[in-house]
Amino acid sequence: MSKPRAVVLLSGGLDSATCLAIARERGFDPIAISFNYGQRHKSELLAAKKLAGLAGAAHEVIAVDLAAIGGSALTADIAVPKGGAHLGAAPAIPVTYVPVRNLIFLSLAYALAEARGAQALFIGVNAVDYSGYPDCRPDFIEAFAKTAALASKIGREGRSPEIIAPLVTFSKADIAREALRLKVPVQFTWSCYDPQLHEGFYRPCENCDACILRRNGFADAGYQLSKEEIFGSPLALA
Repeated sequence: MSKPRAVVLLSGGLDSATCLAIARERGFDPIAISFNYGQRHKSELLAAKKLAGLAGAAHEVIAVDLAAIGGSALTADIAVPKGGAHLGAAPAIPVTYVPVRNLIFLSLAYALAEARGAQALFIGVNAVDYSGYPDCRPDFIEAFAKTAALASKIGREGRSPEIIAPLVTFSKADIAREALRLKVPVQFTWSCYDPQLHEGFYRPCENCDACILRRNGFADAGYQLSKEEIFGSPLALA
């Protein structure tokens, strides 16, 4: 018998790569989906391609120009916060928030799931050690699942794919442990929001929110890892 299909949102980062491994472990045949949305850290797409290949997963890249909308340090000429002083300072939402990004991405992923007959949709959002984004929280995921079911043929026919956010209540240390348990090649994942291009290679800045959360997660989990495993290996300019 063929395995059930699952669409997995794969940014190229630690969380989404762990989600891809979880989907595999749960017996799904994953279709990884990434987005070229005008982000300043396009290096993550190189990581996503490599990770999908290592996992033996089909990989789709969809272009959607969120840079035309702007309003975020990831899609406009706005400085990326460094140092992490604001992390955990609820209810502040930093300028790295991209307006309704996960609503857009989940809608497109759901459409792909419907078109390909997938029975599940995995997303690696996290609402514990994160930057406070509103579209990474459980109430949003629950509401999206209900709305998508109403908006789709498969939903009206009672065949909605399950929306699975397996990391939503995990700490970053929990995610680090899960990634290494599943043998995710963490050195090939990319989390940095503000990559530095030097001598033909993208290198992580090591000081943006994503880099700090990732470093702290591995440290809190008690792992002694190489610099490449902690922050991700440099990526050659495509």
